[in-house]
Amino acid sequence: MLESIRNIFSIPELRKRVIFTLALLAVYRIGWQIPNPGISPSALAEFWESMRGSILGFVDLFSGQNMSKMTIFALGIMPYISASIILQLLQVVWPYLERLSKEGELGRKKITQFTRYGTIVICMIQSGAIGWWLTSQVSPISGAPIVPNPGIGFIFLTILTLTTGTVFVMWLGEQISERGIGNGISLIIFAGIVVSVPRNIQSVIEGLTSGSYGIIRVIILAAIMLGLNAAIVFVERGQRRIPVSYAKRVIGRKIYGGQSTHLPLKVNTGGVIPIIFAASVITIPATMSRFIQLPFFLRIADQFNPGMPLYVLLYITAIIFFTYFYVSIIFNPSDVADNLRKYGGFIPGIRPGKNTSDFIDGVLSRLTLLGSCYLAAIAMFPEFIITGFKIHTLPFIGAFLEANMPTWFTQGLNMNIYFGGTSILIVVGVAMDTMQQIEAQLVMRHYDGFMRRGRIKGRRG
Repeated sequence: MLESIRNIFSIPELRKRVIFTLALLAVYRIGWQIPNPGISPSALAEFWESMRGSILGFVDLFSGQNMSKMTIFALGIMPYISASIILQLLQVVWPYLERLSKEGELGRKKITQFTRYGTIVICMIQSGAIGWWLTSQVSPISGAPIVPNPGIGFIFLTILTLTTGTVFVMWLGEQISERGIGNGISLIIFAGIVVSVPRNIQSVIEGLTSGSYGIIRVIILAAIMLGLNAAIVFVERGQRRIPVSYAKRVIGRKIYGGQSTHLPLKVNTGGVIPIIFAASVITIPATMSRFIQLPFFLRIADQFNPGMPLYVLLYITAIIFFTYFYVSIIFNPSDVADNLRKYGGFIPGIRPGKNTSDFIDGVLSRLTLLGSCYLAAIAMFPEFIITGFKIHTLPFIGAFLEANMPTWFTQGLNMNIYFGGTSILIVVGVAMDTMQQIEAQLVMRHYDGFMRRGRIKGRRG
């Protein structure tokens, strides 16, 4: 490992890319310290303390806690992600975008340009709504207004500041992707999540020193974290390789084809997007209950709090649904079958055309089922371990089950820290992707990489 790190800095081009990436991430973290003007920091902190578990808390996770501090990067990169997802969905129903997606590099550039325009529009709408909404909010503890001097001037300034901040973050991500190492957008999200790790570690240490947390609970938590990371690495690298053969073709005096390869289908084809969709939907009732103070609505919204049986059931169902939905958008078996036939490829034992498409679709459906169950487990397991499963709310049998189930099942570890499966999945996935890109650069230059199975002495060149 140490030798591989030294190899990174011994290659001038790779060293420049790594340093450039770290420098732009540092710029992003500097923006984390610049607050949006016109806001009371103390009242804002008290307000966000009461918003945990809502959809705003979920958005705050992807903004790297910029939203809760209302910095110039408060919207983070979420508007860009939202615009990208919308463009992907529109490619299914809008023939023009579908044609652009198949036109190669020129088509991708146009779609990227549309994504940028969409990001600006979403930013202006969201920042305007946030500015207008903050003007009417007060701290639930002290009653102090979050915006001491509300008005149209504050709303306009918020639109200008937050939109400019998100466009700048988008530019940073694109620069990292082009001139740095790794996917810039993913690395920015990665940096925003990782920054909360020291705070969680400090919380655990304080709990140990004060006696709130027992050493056994901390050991169990550490084992769970290691197990989750190992499981994510194992599944994210898992593939179903469908064998593909190419028939020999003679063009002039040259012979093309005749070789065998494979079509790799990932177990988790949808990535983390299905969890983002599901979490956004499932937290809407809890968020609305903070603004609609009706007894009937509050009772319903209470069932959507983490650990509640209805919350668990609907969350898992939503993850499975959105996994199938998103995979059906980003992967079209018919297009894959047509491309194979166009270049003389075929799956041994399967007729080209519709039979190939149906075969790939069947394999993908089974993989998607495994992937959706894996995503549901990753998303729910950390919450279950921390908060437990509140089975006492079940009708008729809730009290009986709670009396006969172990304490760890109903109360969890009961530790005042937060680590979500979504954030772990993002951190591990981005780290693996970045390591693979660095690995490719090292191996291309005949250096040992991080992921080698056997130690092969590389030559320096």
